[in-house]
Amino acid sequence: MPRTDGRGDTELRAVSMEPGWHKGSEGSVLYRAGNTVVLCTVSIEEGVRDFLRGQSKGWVTAEYLMHPRAGGRRQNRDGFNGRPLGGRTQEIARLIGRALRASVDLVALGERTFHVDCDVLEADGGTRTASITGSMVALAIAIDKWKKRGLITQGPIRGRVAAVSAGEAFGRSMLDLAYDEDSRADMDLNVIATDTGKIVEIQCTAETAPIDRKKVDSLVDMALEGIIHLGRLQRDALTKAGVNVLDLMAR
Repeated sequence: MPRTDGRGDTELRAVSMEPGWHKGSEGSVLYRAGNTVVLCTVSIEEGVRDFLRGQSKGWVTAEYLMHPRAGGRRQNRDGFNGRPLGGRTQEIARLIGRALRASVDLVALGERTFHVDCDVLEADGGTRTASITGSMVALAIAIDKWKKRGLITQGPIRGRVAAVSAGEAFGRSMLDLAYDEDSRADMDLNVIATDTGKIVEIQCTAETAPIDRKKVDSLVDMALEGIIHLGRLQRDALTKAGVNVLDLMAR
């Protein structure tokens, strides 16, 4: 059975990153992976939360929301009109924050908070992985602006993080699942790692029967290959935005 978009099983969806899409924020990128579209923005606020005050380190925190028409029909926004934030929404927001904090030296950021907002405009699977990969670019752009202003004096980025899914569907191993594949997968996982292959987090679930460890390992390997490619696309997007990637790296 061919994939809906004609890709090979080990191919990523068509990915594009448009840096600077949102003019008012310190860093932004419009991220597309196939039919999934996420707007990632970063806003910088001087000062940190009480639990960090006086420790000479910064913080990166994230929010994640689906646009009401991100899917096939309109859904009410989480957190509006008395509707609480859903568990999935909160879990993904925390995941994005953890991933980005793993990418930076918080001390090098100084006592300031980087607020990351991920708004899913169109959803066709992989919204959390798209949010992480796009937000890394937006965060680097924001850091670059503050560094050029002399407000950050040393490169704080330990390694660019990106994320992608892989899964077992229709009896085959597939990279970067679209919704129709993910919804029928026997197993799917999300891998977050640096562009050099160092793992930050793995989320893995068998939807039906348990899966052999060797299959899990092979899917992780597949995802890491995809992340290496995503890292190159991140680098190209940052170069397009006028960011000297090496200048931001922690020494």
